[in-house]
Amino acid sequence: MRGVTGPMPGGGNVRNGTSRKTVLSQVGPVQIEVPRDRAGSFAPQIMPKHARRVEGFTETIVSLYAKGLTTGEIQAHLAEVYDVEVSRDLVSRATAQITADMTAWRTRPLDRVYAVLLIDCIYIKIRDGAVADKPVYIAVGISLEGDRDVLGMWVGTGGEGAKQWMAWLTELKNRGVQDVLIACCDGLKGLPDSINGVWPQTDVQLCVVHLVRTSLRYAAKQHWGTIAKQLREVYTAKTPDEAEQRFALFEAEWGDRYPAVVDTWRRSWEHVIVFLRFPAPIRRTVYTTNMIESLNSRFRQATRRRGHFPDDDAALKVLYLVIRNPIKNRPNITGKTPAWKQAINSLASYYGDRITDR
Repeated sequence: MRGVTGPMPGGGNVRNGTSRKTVLSQVGPVQIEVPRDRAGSFAPQIMPKHARRVEGFTETIVSLYAKGLTTGEIQAHLAEVYDVEVSRDLVSRATAQITADMTAWRTRPLDRVYAVLLIDCIYIKIRDGAVADKPVYIAVGISLEGDRDVLGMWVGTGGEGAKQWMAWLTELKNRGVQDVLIACCDGLKGLPDSINGVWPQTDVQLCVVHLVRTSLRYAAKQHWGTIAKQLREVYTAKTPDEAEQRFALFEAEWGDRYPAVVDTWRRSWEHVIVFLRFPAPIRRTVYTTNMIESLNSRFRQATRRRGHFPDDDAALKVLYLVIRNPIKNRPNITGKTPAWKQAINSLASYYGDRITDR
């Protein structure tokens, strides 16, 4: 343990070995080595003299785990900074309580109605026989009061279809979500149909930004700027009719050269123009899932240094800790939605008693 030493009356003070001491922490007994000095003036700063319990020990371990440190790295850090020798098993026990907390969080009751449901995913390296990139799907809800929160989190294989999505969305419904006004997603296979299978009245809006990115994959790079600009004119139109007219011009110019781009938008058209019926405040909230990007950025920071995770639960624990610990004075996925009073008034005029009779 680090401390402060003082001079001897007749000369300098020096260290004189260590004393072994067992103290209690939230994860059980911990054995530490306390340095001695000849003057007897050493004053430990982390573990005071005569104290038998370490306060905040588990919180320190959990904080390091949330930042992406492995069990071995946490063990080395505690030894280097605090001169505390702990076993990997003890660190594992400290992080094991996260699993119980996460399970309670993943099964907590939810609101009956959400104005907006956003679904996106991030890819994380997880060992499943071999190390592979596996998608972790995140569902973020905006309540009728404008509060944003992560409602669900699931690890997939990348080959999810309607059946799997139906199971995950039904999980949200069983936790209390009886209605969703608008759901925004990126067109994941089977997802739009599954959303309406669980909540038949929900308007499904495909993420326009994802759709543009998909379109550019079918076009030569030298045309990306022009195509992106013209598609922006489509999805920023004032009305659905105006959007249709602008897309007809786009199709006339690019349809013969890039038919796959036109087909991508035509197949998704009914789910592309949903947000055009609303005023600007709602459009900014529901036309893209990019609201989740600040969260994904923190996910990447926490998972990048790990290289890969040994299993799904290990990955979910780190992501859960990121969600649980928002950063002050930084954009976070949890919190209030800007200009929400104007948005909810517009939603109320359109959805009527689905909002007022909650």
